Amino acid sequence: MGATIRLTFPEPDIAGLVFDTPDRGANVLSQPVLQELDEHLSELERRTDVQGLVISSAKPTIFIAGADLREFASSLDISDEEAEAICRRGQTLFQRLARTPFVTVAAIHGVCVGGGAELACWCDRRILTDHPRTQIGFPEVKLGLFPGWGGTVRAPRLAGLGNAVELITSGRSLSARQAVAMGLADQFVAPEQLEAAAIAMVRQEAQSGRYRQDRETRRGSIAFSETELGFLGLTASAMIRRETKGHYPAPEAALEVILEGSQLDEDAAAVREAKGMARLFGSPVNAALLNVFFLTDRNKKDRGVDSEAEPAEIATVGVVGAGIMGSGIAAANLKRGFAVWMKDASTEALERGLRQALEEASYDRETKSASAAKLAENAPRLNAVADDADFSICDLAIEAIVENEEIKKQVLPQVESRLPETAFLASNTSTIPITSLAQSLSRPERFCGIHFFNPVRRMQLVEVIRGEETSDETVATAVAYAKRLGKMPIVLRDGPGFLVNRLLLPYMNEALELLLDGVSIDEVERAAKAFGMPMGPITLYDVVGLDTALYAGQVLWNAFPDRIAVSPLLSRLVKAGRLGQKSGAGFFRYSGKKNRPEPDPEFDKILSDLLRERREMSREHITYRLFLPMLLEATRVLEESLVRDVRDVDLGLIFGIGFPAFRGGLLFWADQVGAATILKQLEEIAYLGARAEPTEMLQEMARTGSQFYSRGMVP
Repeated sequence: MGATIRLTFPEPDIAGLVFDTPDRGANVLSQPVLQELDEHLSELERRTDVQGLVISSAKPTIFIAGADLREFASSLDISDEEAEAICRRGQTLFQRLARTPFVTVAAIHGVCVGGGAELACWCDRRILTDHPRTQIGFPEVKLGLFPGWGGTVRAPRLAGLGNAVELITSGRSLSARQAVAMGLADQFVAPEQLEAAAIAMVRQEAQSGRYRQDRETRRGSIAFSETELGFLGLTASAMIRRETKGHYPAPEAALEVILEGSQLDEDAAAVREAKGMARLFGSPVNAALLNVFFLTDRNKKDRGVDSEAEPAEIATVGVVGAGIMGSGIAAANLKRGFAVWMKDASTEALERGLRQALEEASYDRETKSASAAKLAENAPRLNAVADDADFSICDLAIEAIVENEEIKKQVLPQVESRLPETAFLASNTSTIPITSLAQSLSRPERFCGIHFFNPVRRMQLVEVIRGEETSDETVATAVAYAKRLGKMPIVLRDGPGFLVNRLLLPYMNEALELLLDGVSIDEVERAAKAFGMPMGPITLYDVVGLDTALYAGQVLWNAFPDRIAVSPLLSRLVKAGRLGQKSGAGFFRYSGKKNRPEPDPEFDKILSDLLRERREMSREHITYRLFLPMLLEATRVLEESLVRDVRDVDLGLIFGIGFPAFRGGLLFWADQVGAATILKQLEEIAYLGARAEPTEMLQEMARTGSQFYSRGMVP
């Protein structure tokens, strides 16, 4: 690899350091790059003819994307002392930007986060472009860390203590306008004006000398009374705990370091930051969140096929079905610039779906309503199908009708017959095998599953399901299309329930079995949330809809009758019309404006008739029953080669059902526990029979000491 930093002189007395990592789309601060920066600064500091330095990037949408996380991952087992030394070296290097004999300006276009934001903050001034892709922030808490190269020191001294606390503990990024308003940046300009504005700022600062005064001020502590400091600490800590539920230690650790560092001088605050960062580096949460980063990074680059098949271009999309899923899919397409043709058997449902899709696609977060400008932009691209012939201009059609195999087999051939022979057809089914649906089609090689999750606007995961005759071109096209929608597609071989629902059902099913064994709803919900799930499985039943869960469960009960318990409780609730939130009652009762779940004596009566002899269980035992059957099913998925890579299992569960990211994914978590330990845990629930029977894969892993992530598939 060649040099990353190019020394230029846009004007004879103004130097420029231009970051441009060869053969990579992003600039990252690896150790060799930091060494380059050190050498360039040493050269410039020796010169007497330099009035200022402008730091910029040659990348089209990225300034600096932060530290090299692969270097981080390879050194997670270093000591606290070694981690602290790494932080101190970075701090000392960046500190030189605030102590040079000339003014320093960061000219930022594109993404500037993590270590890149810290480098920028050590400069005397920061200018950002107003381009939509330009942002600045400190996302380190999302990796179980906080800024360790001076971010907790400089951000409070630039943007104010309260602003810095919110920015660093949340991990959110700011637009150029927000950064200037907060004080983190000094100016924003159009991209084409960036270099001229930076040079002008150097001239202005060199003449006024104001940057020297600011340097002196920032080297001291921050004036903040003890009362104000205590109040900020209490309120921020309460907000952090409400958000993290105690599972993510980095935000609270960052808060402590920021507050303590604010009352120290700059040098002492940097030392405090390095010591605090070292304690988090390499922790289980840090390792798990790094794994999630690598999962998503791999997914961005994955084409979905191992052949050279190229994706076809998709411009116009047909959506069959105007219900919740159909309108959500249509909205997602509109937002990304696709033309959409929408059809439904019901005229009323179609009108409603068209309206919902348009409003959702045109939603403005700032006004919290549909934007008139976006409505005007999106409306011409959304069309109602008056005649099936309208599908003749579609490159892709997605069926999103009722989850009934026979009805789908009637509708799909009708749609296919109207599509061009070059077009692709997909089903949004969540459980029905694609190969079965393809039997009624003339071109099964151009058919696949594209399973979106509800609500489409929020859920990033998309399952792309390959039927027995699905071609590589079809899969590659579906993957590329899903990525254009801003989604994370994972490619699966065909099978009942695909991946996410197949692994979710054992967890959900076991929750019902626990209720029948006399465990209370509260005990089940608390165990799941203590493990880190966003909501308990009983609440999830009510959110999904008990009738939907019953139908999906039947598909898997038929496929795996030996290990899926048919729950009489679920059937009885559905027969009673208790379908969950949508009917006002399920496991809970829903009433009032906020529609919050409340205990329901009527449910207790239904449950009481089905109760078995009560088993006394600890929370740990309940946790085993909820999550070990899910893990066993994951090993079966791997044995069947349903996924192309073990990492797709973890990505699917994190972004499909909210499996806790701080555990790194189901298989990553299992690797930390160890196969031998998991076998011992399974012995405690062996009374469940086939549901808790160890698979050959797990037993072999225990014998050999191998791990899921040691199968040649780690980043």
